[in-house]
Amino acid sequence: MSVIVILLIASISVAGLFLFAFIWGVKSGQFEDDFSPASRILFEDKPAAQVTGNIE
Repeated sequence: MSVIVILLIASISVAGLFLFAFIWGVKSGQFEDDFSPASRILFEDKPAAQVTGNIE
């Protein structure tokens, strides 16, 4: 029965640590990226300048 209490305290401690890290990340602006590289693929790029001349 004492093992359950130890595991309960350990799991609550780990959850508290993750909650603290999440709140710290939000307050420090970690999640403020509005235009991330992952969403750039959804938008079309500007067409590249066409190359004139033959390349041999």
